[in-house]
Amino acid sequence: MNSKSEAFLTQPATPAVPMAWAEVGQSHPHESAVLHVLGEATYTDDIPEAAGTLHAALGISSKAHANILSMNFDAVKAMPGVVAVYTHRDIPGTNDCGPIIHDDPILSEGLVEYVGQPIFIVVATSHDNARRAVKKAVIEYEELPAILTPQAARDAKSFVVPPMHLARGDAQAAFERSPHKLQGSLHVGGQEQFYLEGQISYAIPKEGKGMLIYCSTQHPTEMQHVVAHALHRHSHDIVVECRRMGGGFGGKESQSALWAACAAISAAHLRRPVKLRADRDDDMMVTGKRHCFYYEYEMGYGDDGRIIAAKVDMVSRAGFSADLSAPVATRAVCHFDNAYYLGDVDIRAMAGKTNTQSNTAFRGFGGPQGAIAIEYIVDEIARNLGMDALDVRKINFYGRNDEEGRNVTQYNQKVVDNVIHDLVAQLEAESSYRKRREEINAFNASSRVLKRGLALTPVKFGIAFNVTHFNQAGALVHIYTDGSVLVNHGGTEMGQGINTKVCQVVAHELGIDLAMVRATATDTSKVANTSATAASTGADLNGKAAQDAANTIRKRLAEFAAKRHDGDPATVRFEANFVHVGDQAIPFAELVQKAYMARIQLWSDGFYATPGLHWDPKTMSGNPFSYYAYGASVSEVVVDTLTGEWKLLQADALYDAGNSLNPAIDVGQVEGAFIQGMGWLTTEELWWNPAGKLMTHAPSTYKIPGVSDCPENFNVRLFKNRNVMDSIHRSKAVGEPPLLLPFSVFLAIRDACSSVGGHRFNPPLRAPATSEAILNAIGAVQERAAVQDTAEAAN
Repeated sequence: MNSKSEAFLTQPATPAVPMAWAEVGQSHPHESAVLHVLGEATYTDDIPEAAGTLHAALGISSKAHANILSMNFDAVKAMPGVVAVYTHRDIPGTNDCGPIIHDDPILSEGLVEYVGQPIFIVVATSHDNARRAVKKAVIEYEELPAILTPQAARDAKSFVVPPMHLARGDAQAAFERSPHKLQGSLHVGGQEQFYLEGQISYAIPKEGKGMLIYCSTQHPTEMQHVVAHALHRHSHDIVVECRRMGGGFGGKESQSALWAACAAISAAHLRRPVKLRADRDDDMMVTGKRHCFYYEYEMGYGDDGRIIAAKVDMVSRAGFSADLSAPVATRAVCHFDNAYYLGDVDIRAMAGKTNTQSNTAFRGFGGPQGAIAIEYIVDEIARNLGMDALDVRKINFYGRNDEEGRNVTQYNQKVVDNVIHDLVAQLEAESSYRKRREEINAFNASSRVLKRGLALTPVKFGIAFNVTHFNQAGALVHIYTDGSVLVNHGGTEMGQGINTKVCQVVAHELGIDLAMVRATATDTSKVANTSATAASTGADLNGKAAQDAANTIRKRLAEFAAKRHDGDPATVRFEANFVHVGDQAIPFAELVQKAYMARIQLWSDGFYATPGLHWDPKTMSGNPFSYYAYGASVSEVVVDTLTGEWKLLQADALYDAGNSLNPAIDVGQVEGAFIQGMGWLTTEELWWNPAGKLMTHAPSTYKIPGVSDCPENFNVRLFKNRNVMDSIHRSKAVGEPPLLLPFSVFLAIRDACSSVGGHRFNPPLRAPATSEAILNAIGAVQERAAVQDTAEAAN
């Protein structure tokens, strides 16, 4: 891949030290980069096993919806190495791992609601012995009718939470008076998180009622709660630790709880360490994915393409339990607008209960599913009017500040930092969008089989948890007498670089080199009551908490230095490993040693809670987001109209990371999110057979993008901007928003399909746009073109 990624270095506002020297805003490598390359980074399965460690495996349902009539484990217990078999009756406490609504049993109590639902645990002397043994169970079922699709769930009024409705103005009246009307439907599939490290937990009994759990999880505190409830113990008895994950993407936010609970239940019974590691097939069969969505929409618009009325009904495949489907649906509703002002709107969202895996968080958390619908619709409006889709997008953008009152979202939050106009204009010019459009039109006119497509799509993404009280974080900072610093915070490292950024913040605050700061494993016994590392808030929240802790110590040191050297604490500077008091420069480590001798406290806790957030779920209105991150991308594809095969030729992306804490890491996150989002919309197809069994449950049947799918020309840049909100050093989140950038890939494919009919018809392209879906869309366009051409010839 010929990557031409570029990061614009921008400086943080109101720095704690002079900007001639800084550790934030610099492109430092990931703090574990060397360990990753050498294979020395310790993941949960790499932890040396304690003496007597046993291994567990889950016995899962083979039916989508059924009552269990009987279970026989005689053959299981006769298998080599089997030590124990546990069912729901062996759970000492609460049999539930639901994160919000308690409708998600750890082990089935007699009713199974999807193929893959855990029923029992087998503990054996080895991983292989446990896996072989679970296959020997004899289970008799009474099958029940199953609901498998979101449409079927909607028709049956089968929901995991009550339907949601957000309305502003009178969308129906506005629709009726609109000069142009559009009606249609769209199906967008789900997506497997496909973290490289699968679900895993390692439970080790400690003295008394104590239990230590090493868990690959984005939410150690929730694991602590679930395990404590399952074992009928207090939270202080349970310690959950996570040094790093081999990827999470949302799949380890709530759904790691099942694995932690089963390992802990087994370890508690046997008083021996138990490891539960899921093989890829079991992981994919048991765990939930990104929610697929089905939409039906009605849009009214003017001659210039401006949207007058927007009505949409969206229903997701929630799966058999609620999990996080309610907040996912809420975020989809709040992101249906994407970057566009919608005056009169009527948005309805339903979370359909289906007999499939309980779907859960996935990077973007409903935001991508909400925004893809409006982008698909804008694309249709442009084609209906014979306009370039970029022009329709521009005319519908939110206004600048209070321009014509077009800066208030459908949920009544004011958009105060709308840079989408400037950002898109910059990308349009730098990518030569207009020139390439002309070149593509000329190419398509002379090419019968191969057709090229081009699209430019914007992104506006709200940053914060939907639930206000989750927007808080804590941290601990320790300075040792040699001047080295240890940081612990509530965020979890899943490869995204949160530890690197937090260490940069602390180093910057103390005026020392990044090499002098180290982050330790996330641990519920150090920082308590943490929120999940999710919603793109990890660096924002934990960076602020760590900064608060470091700043407290810095003030103590400044007061101590000023007192010793007859200076003013307000003028003491911490810079480049020295502390400057008047005309004196004292080595940081020397000052720390002297402060210790003077009994100055050299450690502190820190805390941060995001201000200004509020949300009313009844009216679906409020101020749910701290700020918005923006971006845009241009994608050019070529499609073989005979086979449906396609290739991404070039992608140009411009992303607003504010004053980036670490431009290199942020560019890498944008690149990774782009490819992951492209996979969701093009190759990653989940398919259940008529009996409700997921058939795409391994790499052999589920296609994630590979390096060969990356474009030869992949240009990623960071947009020069400064967050108007007081985020950590005025930076912006970069975890989830870039996943929406590859909307341009999907719509470029649709553009190529449209060219088959001279751009007169809207191709009914579904996502993922597999070769089969592309051929279906091309066939539909060709059929309509043939009918119209025949009619015109007859006239």
